[in-house]
Amino acid sequence: MKSNAETVEDYLDELPPDRREAIATIRDVINQHLPEGYVEQMEWGMVSWVVPLTDYPDTYNGRPLSYVSLASQKHHMAVYLMGLYAGGPEEAWFRRQYAERGMTLDMGKSCVRFKGLDEVPLDVLGEVVAKIPAGELIARYESSRQR
Repeated sequence: MKSNAETVEDYLDELPPDRREAIATIRDVINQHLPEGYVEQMEWGMVSWVVPLTDYPDTYNGRPLSYVSLASQKHHMAVYLMGLYAGGPEEAWFRRQYAERGMTLDMGKSCVRFKGLDEVPLDVLGEVVAKIPAGELIARYESSRQR
């Protein structure tokens, strides 16, 4: 469900109460662990944390380089961890954390789908968000563009 909200606050206000609480909680975890160099804004109808164009304008589509996005979809909520999609050891670590906790991970390439907060280990989410500085994300992006 793509939103036309222009601000994060507007996005949260349009969510049903149960989803608003879950999205707001995950947003807080991301903001608490976010490395320097990323900013929070609305992109693609989702709450997103990006490398701003003022810091890195050379993207293939002219949009800010996305690190994490958070959205309420029709049948689930999702956190998009583009840092995991970009390659590196973080994805294996992230998957292992779910397995070690006996939790089911519903994940695509970067999209972690969940229906409630009980499906997301917030400490693991915070730690994985903290793992990739903006400069490392840019380096991985540039490397992928050269292939």
